[in-house]
Amino acid sequence: AEYMGSNESFTLLQLIANDSYKIGSFYYSAKAFDVLERLDSSPEYWEGKRGACCGVFQQVIAQKEPPDVLRDVVGMLRNSSSKEVDSIISVMKTWGKANGVKLT
Repeated sequence: AEYMGSNESFTLLQLIANDSYKIGSFYYSAKAFDVLERLDSSPEYWEGKRGACCGVFQQVIAQKEPPDVLRDVVGMLRNSSSKEVDSIISVMKTWGKANGVKLT
């Protein structure tokens, strides 16, 4: 396989992040936005990641995703420097505690 240049990789990550979000595959979208945000501090990547992480949380509550994915989501949120992170994680932890899902 031929090595993809960084521009192609970045474009592919954007495609994965946005298309996964559009079809409601929020976990994969969050993972892609997390990497994009680490490569480029543009606010649009945080906004995409925040939306995707909240989408995963909604799917967990609706029992469409396993609760253990929230540990990964909390980890991705902690990679962000946004002031909103603590309040989002707090809501997830409160739900986790009430539903027997330990989030650190």
